[in-house]
Amino acid sequence: MKNKKILIFNLIIFIILNFSFCVYGANTNINLYSEAAIIMDTETEQILYQKNIDKKMYPASTTKILTAIIAIEKCNLEDIVTATNSAISQVPSGYSSAYISDGEEMTVKDLLTVFLVHSANEAGYILAEHCSGSVEAFSNLMNEKAQEIGCKNSHFLNPSGIHNDNHYTTAYDLCLIANYCMKNNTFRNIVSMPKCTIDPTNKSLKRVYTNTNSLLNSNSQYYVENCIGIKTGYTKEAGNCLVSCFNKNNIEIICVVLGAGNIGNSDASRFIDSKNLFNYTYSNFDKKKIVNKNDVIQNIEIPNATKETKNLNLIIENDITALVNLNDDIPNPTISLNDNISAPIEANTQLGTVTYHINGIEYKQNILAETTVKKDFTFLKISLIFVVFVVIFILIIFINIKRKKKKRKLKYSSNY
Repeated sequence: MKNKKILIFNLIIFIILNFSFCVYGANTNINLYSEAAIIMDTETEQILYQKNIDKKMYPASTTKILTAIIAIEKCNLEDIVTATNSAISQVPSGYSSAYISDGEEMTVKDLLTVFLVHSANEAGYILAEHCSGSVEAFSNLMNEKAQEIGCKNSHFLNPSGIHNDNHYTTAYDLCLIANYCMKNNTFRNIVSMPKCTIDPTNKSLKRVYTNTNSLLNSNSQYYVENCIGIKTGYTKEAGNCLVSCFNKNNIEIICVVLGAGNIGNSDASRFIDSKNLFNYTYSNFDKKKIVNKNDVIQNIEIPNATKETKNLNLIIENDITALVNLNDDIPNPTISLNDNISAPIEANTQLGTVTYHINGIEYKQNILAETTVKKDFTFLKISLIFVVFVVIFILIIFINIKRKKKKRKLKYSSNY
């Protein structure tokens, strides 16, 4: 009976330890189908997870997010664009299409919508010609924009991601581009659509398309309520790609997965990886208030202050809130004070800064004087009294000398 109790106790301990490992240990080793992946906080650009983020990869249709933001920034959304055969014919067979016709007239906004939601490749070439006159000129614009955003290892040759060995990017660069794009409300609204409706044109009836991103589809097993975009991609050479954006608990992240293989005949690998990365992020990271406004960060002694005010509390000007790994301790701050701090000091005077370095991000706030510090005039008063005493003493000596001289003079004159 005793041995049985010991066995049950050991079994319980074993289960608890294994459960703890699953909750904490497994989070740092995520098994992904994707060759490259990244998670980035949109506010701070803090990298929360990375795998081969600087490896050159083929982006496939995730290219479209760069094309779209250029078109949004350069064009009037209500402008009417006429599709040309030269644009439509540049899309090879087998690539996704909305079957836009030669001579068909559509607004820039409708072209962008079918381009981002349905991944209609010809829409990208039509927009490229409209923006720059040619695909080559537009490609130059794409590379300039990528450099402006901060990309270091990317090169684009076409607006839609049609495969070319010299058309490449990295998970990190693509994440930067996506983060830039999501700050634009027009882009943000389009990529969050689970489906879209394109109004009738001069050559087509109304068209309805479902977003290729299953994370947005509430009927899909891969649906994530907190997903707010962005774009899928696939070619044989690129594999399954997905750039997604999630917003939960006041934390917004960009997630990029590139080069995922098929699971059987399914493209589910990119959605499974993205969901796993989503779960990893919101299980391990949270926004935490590191210090509160008016918290005392340090106490210092002001050497030339009065006895009652010389001990001064230094307080934080504003709250510091940081995105932290829940499994990590908060590091000690770096406190930097101004040179030659001395009385008098008014309350709320800025006397330095406090800085926390958390996961490569710097969080800084001013340090203020909590109370007024008065200057101690005791020494000055003693010095003044001493000076007055010396002056009086000198005056007395001077007066006595004058008197003695006067007496001598009177005495000398009386002898005569």
